[in-house]
Amino acid sequence: MASLNKQEIQDRMKEVDALWVLKGKFIYREIIFKNFIEAFSFMTSVASIAEELNHHPNWKNVYNKVTITLNTHDAGGLTDKDFQLAKRIDLIM
Repeated sequence: MASLNKQEIQDRMKEVDALWVLKGKFIYREIIFKNFIEAFSFMTSVASIAEELNHHPNWKNVYNKVTITLNTHDAGGLTDKDFQLAKRIDLIM
């Protein structure tokens, strides 16, 4: 799968929540929850989606904060897979 070019990335950024930020070859989002249980429940939901899509996030959880960084390692940048996953994450927020 080939990585998207700059224009394609800009177009795709319009399709996801405005809280996703473009950082080089990644899209990034930070989410704050009420507590650890809510953060972990969210991560469990995302894990199921990631398995379904066979595309897994780079992420970190510290108490009530989850940070997610998406890109397609095999392509060396952003692909349609990243934006598909971001949109699915947006739906469960």
